[in-house]
Amino acid sequence: MDELLSVAEMYRADAMTIAGGVPGPVLMEAAGAAVVRAVCERWAPHPTVVLCGPGNNGGDGFVIARLLLEAGWPVRLALLGSRSALRGDAAVAAGRWTGPVEAADPWLLEGNPLVIDALFGAGLARPLDGMARAVVEAMDGRTVVAVDVPSGVHGDSGQVMGIAPQAALTVTFFRRKPGHLLLPGRALCGEVVVADIGIPDTVLDGIAPQTLLNGPDLWRRRYPWPRLDAHKYARGHAVVLGGARMTGAARLSARGALRAGAGLVTVACPPESVPVYAAGSPSLIVSDVADVAAFQALLADPRKNAALLGPGAGVGAETRARVLAALDAGKSCVLDADALTSFAESPADLCERLNGRCLLTPHEGEFARIFPDLVGYEGAAEEGGKLTRARAAAARCGAVVLLKGADTVVAAPDGRAVINANAPPDLATAGSGDVLAGMALGLIAQGMDVFDAACAAVWLHGEAANAFGPGLIAEDLPDALPGVLKRLKAGVR
Repeated sequence: MDELLSVAEMYRADAMTIAGGVPGPVLMEAAGAAVVRAVCERWAPHPTVVLCGPGNNGGDGFVIARLLLEAGWPVRLALLGSRSALRGDAAVAAGRWTGPVEAADPWLLEGNPLVIDALFGAGLARPLDGMARAVVEAMDGRTVVAVDVPSGVHGDSGQVMGIAPQAALTVTFFRRKPGHLLLPGRALCGEVVVADIGIPDTVLDGIAPQTLLNGPDLWRRRYPWPRLDAHKYARGHAVVLGGARMTGAARLSARGALRAGAGLVTVACPPESVPVYAAGSPSLIVSDVADVAAFQALLADPRKNAALLGPGAGVGAETRARVLAALDAGKSCVLDADALTSFAESPADLCERLNGRCLLTPHEGEFARIFPDLVGYEGAAEEGGKLTRARAAAARCGAVVLLKGADTVVAAPDGRAVINANAPPDLATAGSGDVLAGMALGLIAQGMDVFDAACAAVWLHGEAANAFGPGLIAEDLPDALPGVLKRLKAGVR
């Protein structure tokens, strides 16, 4: 169930199922029953208010209220809008409810009932206002169960359309949507349950979803485990550009590349910095490169097949020139941090030189410097979401884009994208991004496809942080990686 369906794709899945002979009211009954099962597994019967909206999400609410009442729960049902305005499956579900229908109003939530939020689903197109907003505001401090998504969260982007409640539990159907994993929606969903309501997996053949939840099943069969006859040169020779002042960044990257399996790693640095880099890991090769010409000469060695530029490199013309030299040398390139910021005044000069062998690893600030027109649009959640932005950036520059954060998105130029969900808050520490870039470099140097390498590096990075736990600093990540890789390899066998 790694596929993530957009709102439009979920509508198609519903429509294809109905066209295949499953009536819409049957799907709605199954959805309501799934929510009731999840609720009854977690709470004992107590006063509950089911808040229904004017569409199919509200129809689910009518089913939920009826089934909870049949199970012995004290239930009140409130509708936003008029019962006579309900249409289609929602009207059918409402017709099966024999209890009173109250008007949705904040006062109904007095006394701290369990709240079933069936107001709006994932396709909400405008910010909540009026009574809808007032009712959502009244959910604050209550235990909320959201049907599909918390009302106000956009299913495609995870952005909040004005306001949304904090749910303890969200029950969605068939497959998750990107908004369940992208912030801030992810933080508002609470526990997410994906319920089977009778939509067959075969509908995915007709949809061909392009967005997936990141995890080993996507890439581990192509993971570059060392072969019995391998030698260090067969495992790639990665180059990390080292800066003169912030030497820690490149050292962290280089160690990440080594732990990820690169056969050799060379740090290319200014002559005066050689002692600093040489005093680090004895596994590293340190080469002095006094200028761009010396860097070009280093890259002329065909065995050096991948390069990382940016961590601690410094912002300016010298870094720009070295990035272009690496691209001109035909190397697979990972560009991070200063390598991106150095092109802030002329991002087109970078984008026009990139290709499918390149990986960009920006955080939001660096992304905004290279793709300022893709930063997002206030109030237009479906247009300004992180997934949309990363995809647009990858398509524009023809490279893989890894847009970092607690909800990292990896996007390929052909439209494929993954959302990563295993990163703990402990990764919010200086240098962790440098290690991530180095890990991706190490995998690319071993011949792993750039998109696969980016996905694998992000997941391994999160797992290494989880394995170490609280107190994590960036230096801990590379040394936590072997244990993660051991478990990953055992799963392949």
